[in-house]
Amino acid sequence: MSTVTNLNQFRKSKARVNKKTRADENAVKFGRTKAQKSLEKARAEKTTRDLDGKERE
Repeated sequence: MSTVTNLNQFRKSKARVNKKTRADENAVKFGRTKAQKSLEKARAEKTTRDLDGKERE
């Protein structure tokens, strides 16, 4: 006798795998490292400080 397969579970597991692969592709395509994020944040803060300093002069 063969085992019974629940098609809903099969469909959902297949969808999970597809979603995971798409997420991994997007992470490679759009993802940034923590160092890159902190560098960008530091540059934005410096720009804001510089502009505020020039505004008061």
